[in-house]
Amino acid sequence: MNSITYTIEELPKVAKEILNADKSNCLLFYGDLGAGKTTLIKEIVKQLGSTDRVSSPTFSLVNQYEAKENTIFHFDFYRIEDEEEAYDIGFEEYLDTNAYKLIEWPEKIKNLLPENCTEIEITKTTENKRTLKLLR
Repeated sequence: MNSITYTIEELPKVAKEILNADKSNCLLFYGDLGAGKTTLIKEIVKQLGSTDRVSSPTFSLVNQYEAKENTIFHFDFYRIEDEEEAYDIGFEEYLDTNAYKLIEWPEKIKNLLPENCTEIEITKTTENKRTLKLLR
């Protein structure tokens, strides 16, 4: 799966494909505001077996969800001013875990990211469709 256009009804299938393609437990989500990053993350968290309520950690920077076999950390770096803020929440310690790391706005912390993450770019194609590209 390099590029796919999908509707909200197709999210379960898209989430499964992303998880099958991922080899690192680290997913980076790129896209404009309103592109559907958090919506896709909600489905990925569900596919990983969590029944926790998923919401964007815009102000807390990180949310933690528990799944059947793993912990999931969901980061949203939209509001940070510099990478120092990511250090302040102990970001590098999260990277040293086997937990899933789902990161929105990774471009804000590009110098802190591990090299082996799966990069996902989401573009709003129409009101009801999104295009997703797996970059790495």
